Amino acid sequence: MRSEARGLLASALVAGAAGTAAVAGSYAAVGRTPAFVAAPVSEVVIASTPDAVVTWSIQTLGSLGSQLGFLLALALTVGLFALATAVAARLADRFAVPALAVAPVACVAVALALTGSAASTLAAGAGAGLVVALASVGASDADEATTDAAADAAHASARRRVLQAVAGAFAVGGVGAVLGSGKGGDVPETDGEVSAGVQSLLDEAAEKSLDVEGIEPLVSEQFYQVDVNNVDPTPKREDWTLSVTGAVEEETEFDYEDLTGLSESVEHRFVTLRCVGEGLNGKKMDTALWTGVPVTELLDSAGVELGENCCVMLRAADDYFEEFPLSALRDGFLAFEMNGEPLPRGHGYPVRALIPGHWGEINVKWLTKIEVLEEEAKGYWEKRGWHGTGPVNTVAKLHAVNRLGDATDAASGGATKMQVAGHAYAGTRGIRKVEVSTDGGSSWNEATLSEPLPGNPGEGGSENGEQSAAEDAWRQWEHTYEATDAHDVVVRATDGEGNLQPKEDSKPFPSGATGWVSKWVEP
Repeated sequence: MRSEARGLLASALVAGAAGTAAVAGSYAAVGRTPAFVAAPVSEVVIASTPDAVVTWSIQTLGSLGSQLGFLLALALTVGLFALATAVAARLADRFAVPALAVAPVACVAVALALTGSAASTLAAGAGAGLVVALASVGASDADEATTDAAADAAHASARRRVLQAVAGAFAVGGVGAVLGSGKGGDVPETDGEVSAGVQSLLDEAAEKSLDVEGIEPLVSEQFYQVDVNNVDPTPKREDWTLSVTGAVEEETEFDYEDLTGLSESVEHRFVTLRCVGEGLNGKKMDTALWTGVPVTELLDSAGVELGENCCVMLRAADDYFEEFPLSALRDGFLAFEMNGEPLPRGHGYPVRALIPGHWGEINVKWLTKIEVLEEEAKGYWEKRGWHGTGPVNTVAKLHAVNRLGDATDAASGGATKMQVAGHAYAGTRGIRKVEVSTDGGSSWNEATLSEPLPGNPGEGGSENGEQSAAEDAWRQWEHTYEATDAHDVVVRATDGEGNLQPKEDSKPFPSGATGWVSKWVEP
């Protein structure tokens, strides 16, 4: 009885190793792309997760929730292949068909049900087959014996099978990690050089950034990324098209060359994006210099009047969709470069939308369709209870607390020189000022603001030699003071229209977090 249990455990471990190798083999062939065998499983996990759980995960776990969801999808995929291998092995034993000939076939069948990629399917089957083959090496007929000596031999054989299978899974996994990490899209390689106009703007942003430790410069070094799916689409530039459809005079379609060929309309814009699901003092708010063309160039070709229709639906290659008022496209932008280089895959290659002053969720990536609607409809997140399509909330974030003085001064009764800093953003309303309280809100001091980022000059600069300010970009702030005791620092911003950031605290769901950021600081 004990021997039989050991045999079942050994078979289960071998099947698990085969499942792991199958997933690793698929990853080696196609990387983390839609052809990866775990991608459709991940979509099922996302689609079957209740909206309430998604909302809780966004507010409580943040990016970790998405990562855990993908790990679950990987585990389920491994389980599917393991089950196929185990069933194949049972059938082989029962009908006297070598397991090596049956198990890979079963694994390939599962892979075919999950993905249409031949390379991914064959690699998955090969990975599983290799592990099963390794597990079969040295297997003896002693499994059928009943003597104690034979039982010991069978136990040794089973243990050897498991060790060989695990070793094989590790080997395939290691190769898969190396080969798969280099795959993931059709983004063209660049020589690292950017145009003179872009470089000039990036240099100006660097010069205007405050020299403060602990906060991002005005052009973010690490731009946040949030997607509804765990595997990004990989549209090829030569196959990509963008259609303008719906309530239009004439449906039109543009390819990548059409869009980038509008050279007289190309602009460079500093634009900040903020995630509606982030916490009040979260870090899902970043800025980049984007290159593209106004969306009105395409709307005009289709005969669309911004004041005549109610709304528009943007649709993406990953089946994401968002609806908002058509009038918001008046200053909308279709970006194909980020900081002087082609859009990274994770930020919407080859083309994404940028809608000034609105939450990040409606700045649709991998854009494929602009659908003009005659009646209102709900977007992806609105169907799940969120109301984040409107203008962003004003916010001043507190991310840096620096001790500039000698800490021994405070210990001896003296004051420590302190510095607090962060970013402030209010969409297209701009930031007029940021105020800092070092006594919990009883009194306020105006912080030092970074100079506004420059507006779009085109490649040749502005005609009159004057530079306007970017209308939809954040500003840095910092405040330096002296403190002797622990205290509560509070920050608040006033937008360019004179409206004070709301004091009342609210959670991100459903319309974005509000409130004044505070932090307990010890000198």
